[in-house]
Formats: sequence, C-alpha cells, structure tokens
Amino acid sequence: MAFTLIPKEEKFFALFDAQAAHGVAAAKAFRELVLNWEPQSPLIEKLHEIEHEADLSTHEIKDKINRTFITPFDREDIHLLASELDDIVDIINATAVRMSLYRLSECRPQLCGLADILCQAAESIQKAIACLSDPAKSRRLMDCCIETNRLENEGDKLLAQAIEELFRAPTDPIEVIKWERIYEATEAAIDKCEHAAHTLEAVLVKQG
Repeated sequence: MAFTLIPKEEKFFALFDAQAAHGVAAAKAFRELVLNWEPQSPLIEKLHEIEHEADLSTHEIKDKINRTFITPFDREDIHLLASELDDIVDIINATAVRMSLYRLSECRPQLCGLADILCQAAESIQKAIACLSDPAKSRRLMDCCIETNRLENEGDKLLAQAIEELFRAPTDPIEVIKWERIYEATEAAIDKCEHAAHTLEAVLVKQG
C-alpha cells in the first residue's frame, strides 16, 4: 500500500519523530522505575522533564498546523496524532506520580509485565512514525500498527489477570484500590499507543 505526501512538509515528520522518542523515553524510564522502585526515585523527576519536553513538541505541532497553508495530511489527523502521542507521556508521568503519592512499599510482578508491554508498544509506534514520511515504507508502517494492536491485546489480558489476582484474596482494601488504579493507569498508556496506531492506519487509508 502506497500513499502520496505532496507537498512534503518535513518539519511535521521531524516533530512527530521527536514526540515518538519522548514516548519511548518515558516508557523506558517508567519500566526502570518499576524494576528499581523507590518512592523518591530521581526517575520520577526525569519523567516530569520528559513530559515537559513532550508538551513542547505537541504545542509546536499544533502551532505549525495554524501557520502552514498545506499540510502533509489532514489537519484533523495531525492534531489527533499529536494529542495521542502526548497523552502516552502524560499518562506515564501521572502514573509514576500516583505511585509515589501512594508510598508503595514494592512493585508487583504484574506491573513489571505491563511496563514491559508499554515499552514495546511505544517502540512499535516510534518505528511506525519513522515510516510516515516515506510512501515506500507504508507496508512497514502498517505492520508496526498491527504489532501495536497485538501488544494492546496482550496488555488487556495481563490487566485482567492482575486484577483477578488482586481480588482473589484481598487483605487490605486500601492496597487493593491503589493497585487496581495503578494497573489500569498503566494499561491506559498502552491503550493510547493503540489509539495512535489506529490514527496512523486511518492516514494510510486516506492517502492510499
């Protein structure tokens, strides 16, 4: 499947590349935080910094939409994709903050699994974004979107297992509430990766 991007506005693609890179950086920092959990970990501040940089990239894209006469694809899709990529980082950062506020004593294996899936999904989106400017790579882009969808399904299954185990023999209801919210927030970031994949697929269809 090929699509045409004429006239090609390279700046949009560079900004999307930057956004995708922020998503991967945030996902990797979150996974490291989970694997080496400390309530006052410097990784929490690092995630806040990544979130700030991602916001700047998002604002630049949205500002550029308003200043560009002809965009490489639909303005609505550019705005939507930028928002979805930014949401990935926002949710990851908010989840890390919540974990710190909850003063968790340790991280459960299920969260480690979700964090790993999140990393893979963010990397898959980054690979897809890297193909966006090259019509010859449309098949590769679609494959990355399909992989992201697969990872989201894997995240759903792990979330269900985690919650089932959480309620199987609950001891402290407060701990149950904390962990349910953290699990669901982490999976929500994976969902956002899938949303970005769906938007990319829609761009391919429209340009095909």
